[in-house]
Amino acid sequence: MIKIKELSLSFSHKICFENFSTIVNNGERIAIIGRNGSGKSTLLKMIAKSNPSVGYVPQIITNSDSLSGGEKFNAALSKAINYDALLLDEPTNHLDLDNRKGLMKMLKRFNGTLIIVTHDLEILRNCIQKIWHIDDGKIRVFQGKYDDYIAEILSKRESILRQIEILNTREKAASKSLIKEQERISKSISSGQKKVANKKWMKAVGDLKGMKAEKSQGAKLKSIDSKKQDLQGRLKDLRLPEVIVPKFSIPINKSYNKTLIYIKDASVGYPRKVVLNKINLSITFGERVSITGNNGSGKTTLIRGILAKPEVTRTGIWDITKTQIGYLDQFYGTLEPEKTAFEIIPDRKILNDFLFRKNEEVYNKVKNMSGGEKARLSLALIAFNTPELLILDEITNNIDLETKEHVIQVLRKYPGSILIISHDQDFLRAIEIEKYYKISSFSIEESNA
Repeated sequence: MIKIKELSLSFSHKICFENFSTIVNNGERIAIIGRNGSGKSTLLKMIAKSNPSVGYVPQIITNSDSLSGGEKFNAALSKAINYDALLLDEPTNHLDLDNRKGLMKMLKRFNGTLIIVTHDLEILRNCIQKIWHIDDGKIRVFQGKYDDYIAEILSKRESILRQIEILNTREKAASKSLIKEQERISKSISSGQKKVANKKWMKAVGDLKGMKAEKSQGAKLKSIDSKKQDLQGRLKDLRLPEVIVPKFSIPINKSYNKTLIYIKDASVGYPRKVVLNKINLSITFGERVSITGNNGSGKTTLIRGILAKPEVTRTGIWDITKTQIGYLDQFYGTLEPEKTAFEIIPDRKILNDFLFRKNEEVYNKVKNMSGGEKARLSLALIAFNTPELLILDEITNNIDLETKEHVIQVLRKYPGSILIISHDQDFLRAIEIEKYYKISSFSIEESNA
């Protein structure tokens, strides 16, 4: 059993959550979700520090040493799994397909307490029975599966929207009635003034009945407005991701049926090492292609070859030179840190489409942006100057669920071709990938999803 009593987390510029108290019973399976920067990892670390008898695996980052991210994670997990309670922070980040499958099997078999920070929908849907959602300065607890949680939020949202729609109808009707009463009172007063002038009426008292009706309609409008504000506040509290409706600049008619990538009998590697050979790959305009393979298999090297990076060597046929290519990785390396959003995209309408609306957002430098803001700005850049082919390298690593939803919204509407490296099958299905290639044994071949 893990006890949490009046736990709070705040920084100089924000409150993450306050006075969170709960008891975690043995065998519970809990996911901590929320936006990047909301305090998920810190909460997990606080629990681990105050409960020394738990197994804790922080986020594993690949660096310059000889071990891959998957190898580091497996080493840490093999120690942590001996405890009755297991705390994991974004465990699927940097895992290849085989390690990911192994983790999923382990999580399903694990009988102890599980608390996991994750944005991975496969884990959320198959391994979790309780949600802790950190948002707007508090932690909301939901007993049930992730899809049930989202369904409940959507149901509440639809109910609130229906109530707002009814109030809007009543507001219009009350406004019309008020205008009519005001017009009637105005005519009555004008008529009374004429009678007074003609000495046919001793006093212009107006229409008391009309004044009462006007007052009644005014009170009704105030009541409707108060109810609407309350409902809009409740709607805001649900914090569902805003919908991005992108507009792209690509001239589709010029690219239709065009072969964007044609690689035949090719190899790629480095001056002293061939990484992949027997490469035969073609992508026509509009195709959506995924490349999978274990870590170190050569996925990134292949992308470098397609991008004609100077550090790689190529043999065979690489017909790509006339293709407009956009590239987006998980670190948003194409964005210049010292530039503002407006300096990168001098178009307020496009920035507004991608939720950069306030001046402080539009004129904020990249180096000061959150991960979600960087992702949205990278996507906005694709809309501003749309390439025929978009290459994406593990872009779902390190992004929260809201940002992932924004990425999906944009990529589903993107009219060009996509070549993506990802192990996230839910994400690949969501963006409608239709062709799959797998790298193994130093070569690449088409495979099933």
